[in-house]
Amino acid sequence: MSKHPYLRAYLAGIAVPTMLMLVVIIVFVVVRFVFNVPIAIERLLVFPMAVVPNLWGVWNMFYVRLESRRLPLGIHGAALVLLLAPVGFTLARALEIGVVTPGLALTVAPVGLIAYYLLWKHIVGFLNQLLGVG
Repeated sequence: MSKHPYLRAYLAGIAVPTMLMLVVIIVFVVVRFVFNVPIAIERLLVFPMAVVPNLWGVWNMFYVRLESRRLPLGIHGAALVLLLAPVGFTLARALEIGVVTPGLALTVAPVGLIAYYLLWKHIVGFLNQLLGVG
């Protein structure tokens, strides 16, 4: 199974955030329409839906490309938070989304690092191994 390793790495990378986006969308829709919380769903979800799954796939391709010089997969995945968090925070501030504050961002950052580490180590690692790219 040595054909197209980067395509397989991309597909293994996008699988996790794509599945999690379904959960996120369901939560936002329930909060918005059932509990009538005035959140602009379309402004909150554009960045995660458009960028995050694709960036996970590209990040996994980068991991496969590094071969012998690479970090453990969990640490490599947690490093993605260091790229996504400032971009997401800046975008939220530019779109004037009041829910995102510096205090919230600093509180959520360690949780994001831990979650990304675990998701990358266990789920993306399993998918990489399953597809023969890990």
